[in-house]
Amino acid sequence: MGATKTDHFTEQQNRLANRMKALGHPARIAIMEHLIEVDACICGDIVNVLPLAQPTVSQHLKELKNAGLIKGNVEGTAICYCVDKEAIAELQGYLTNATLQMENKEKKPCC
Repeated sequence: MGATKTDHFTEQQNRLANRMKALGHPARIAIMEHLIEVDACICGDIVNVLPLAQPTVSQHLKELKNAGLIKGNVEGTAICYCVDKEAIAELQGYLTNATLQMENKEKKPCC
């Protein structure tokens, strides 16, 4: 069996790409913003904040969790979510480093 395209990239490149892809939907950005704002592990009230049905919110939460951007803990019959601060720090570090590299490059006209 041949290698997949992702096999040609580092583990970090694949992880960052998956996390950024997960953030590529406005509902997921809204969920992340809400979780950051409340700064606590929250359960069912995310549905009350977004103009989306509960199954749709659950699917978005699943995508964010699979990308490692949020954590989920089972509490009784509910799953409570919070932001994975280490994942956000990794994204921030990547973007900060990219910005610094661009600022440090010789100022050449681009496109």
